[in-house]
Amino acid sequence: MLFEDISKQGFELTIRMATQKLSTMPIEEVCQRSGAALIDDHHLRLIYLNRLYRVNASTGEITLVDKKEDVVPIRDQILILHYLTQARGTPFTNKVITYGQIEGAKFYTPIFLQRSLQPILKNFGQRPELLLELAQRIGGQKAPFGDISVRIDPFPRVRIFIILWRGDAEFPANGNILFDGNIGHYLSSEDVCVLTETLVWKLVRMI
Repeated sequence: MLFEDISKQGFELTIRMATQKLSTMPIEEVCQRSGAALIDDHHLRLIYLNRLYRVNASTGEITLVDKKEDVVPIRDQILILHYLTQARGTPFTNKVITYGQIEGAKFYTPIFLQRSLQPILKNFGQRPELLLELAQRIGGQKAPFGDISVRIDPFPRVRIFIILWRGDAEFPANGNILFDGNIGHYLSSEDVCVLTETLVWKLVRMI
C-alpha cells in the first residue's frame, strides 16, 4: 500500500515503528551503512534530495539544517527513516536495473509507470535538455544513456537514472527510469516507487 493510501493513524504508526527500530540500532553503524554523518550519540546528518537533514535517532525528529522552520513532509520523513533503518552499506554496483527487477515491485509497476515515468514524458519529452538543466540544479549529472539522461543520488547510496529518447514525426518521445543494482539493499519496492515519484515531481515543479 503506497503512502497516499495510508490514513493519518497509519502514517503515525509507520513513523513510530521506524523510529523504534532506529532507536535500537547503534548510531555509528547506521551512519556507516547509510552514508550519513555522525553528530553525537543521538543525532546524525543525512543528505536527501540535495538538502541536508538533521535526524534525532532516539526520537525520530527530522529537521532541515538550512531552514529549521520548514516542516518536513510526512512522506519524506518515512523515506528518510526507512532508508536509515534498512541501509546495508552495499556499495554501488555500477549496473542498472529496472523497477520491475526490484524484489516485490511487480504489484507496484503500473503505479510506478503512471506516477513517475508518464510525468517525465509529458513534461520533458519534447525538451529533454531541460531535464538535464534542472537535474543539475539538485546535484544531478549527465549519464550515458538514451539521447538525454541524468543520474541523481537522492540518498548517499541510492542512484536513479532518468532517460529520454527524442520523438519525431513518426514516433513520440520515449523514456525509462533505472536504478543502480544495490537499490534493494536500501529501500523496499514501495519506498522506491514513492521516492521516484517525489523526485520526478520535484523536477516538474522546477519548470
